Amino acid sequence: MKPVLCLLLLLTGFSATSQVLRKRAVKLMGSRFDITIVASDSLSAEQHIDEVIAEVTRIENLISDWKTDSQVSQVNQNAGVGPVRVAPEVFALTERALHFSKITKGAFDISFAAMDRIWKFDGSMTDMPSPEAVKKSVEKVGYEHIVLDRTRSTIFLKRKGMKIGFGALGEGYAADRCRDLMLAKGIKAGIVNGSGDMSTWGKQPDGSDWLVGITNPLRKDTVFAIVPLRQSAVVTSGSYEKFVIFNGKRYAHIINPRTGYPATGVSSVTVFGPSAETANGFSTSMMVLGKDAGLNLLKKYPDYSCILITDDGRIFSSPNLTGKKDKF
Repeated sequence: MKPVLCLLLLLTGFSATSQVLRKRAVKLMGSRFDITIVASDSLSAEQHIDEVIAEVTRIENLISDWKTDSQVSQVNQNAGVGPVRVAPEVFALTERALHFSKITKGAFDISFAAMDRIWKFDGSMTDMPSPEAVKKSVEKVGYEHIVLDRTRSTIFLKRKGMKIGFGALGEGYAADRCRDLMLAKGIKAGIVNGSGDMSTWGKQPDGSDWLVGITNPLRKDTVFAIVPLRQSAVVTSGSYEKFVIFNGKRYAHIINPRTGYPATGVSSVTVFGPSAETANGFSTSMMVLGKDAGLNLLKKYPDYSCILITDDGRIFSSPNLTGKKDKF
């Protein structure tokens, strides 16, 4: 859930330098992708948008866990049976996801895809799940039971019923990959926004930085921070729209994979840094870890910064965050 980002774009698409800006919104990877390209002419910009779409589609066909013929689905289908050889790209993405699982001690877990969806946030839940049901829902989750063989480029899930998935990292990875592809093709500016996982590069046609505005989920009509994005990425994780309330306590849709219970204490985390994939890993982890542990984790990675909003509306930001901020 990522609507607290407000991208502030040049709307005309033209400038004195004859650069044009073209945008297109499409559905990819089950989500909305907004693609913005700055090029010397409209035809070139539209052609490069087509190339971005083709690249995201290629990645989706590799890593989607709901496409039965994808490499990730083959890994899941062979859980408890044997290792599956995958493309180096899929192996490397899995390796990075497993690294995140380790540094967060399971607050982020690539095997979360195996969790039973016992929590419903569509208004249909009338009773809180029993402790036994919650415990059972995560019994097939456990990154410690994933075996990677770099020499053979294989992935093995040791337990029957285990699954891996890239719902948290896939869109960010695709956005990063498309940014690199466009830079390699000489496109000096643009944005690939995969459902709020944004990779940006270059500047707007008038020479100004891309800007992103951050709104408080408790006061959505107010932008309290404007942050320039220079060859950068930004991702938000939030828990403020999908939730249930039992006995006066709010339970949001982001689940702690270690316990099976919804994470509490943090309403949203927006992370800035060079990679949308990595920023997504941090934002998801920090929602589960909570304010203090989450901020302490991010301190170890100075290339990344954040704005964090707690359930009671308090706002915290990294000391290394740059931008124009109102009083918190």
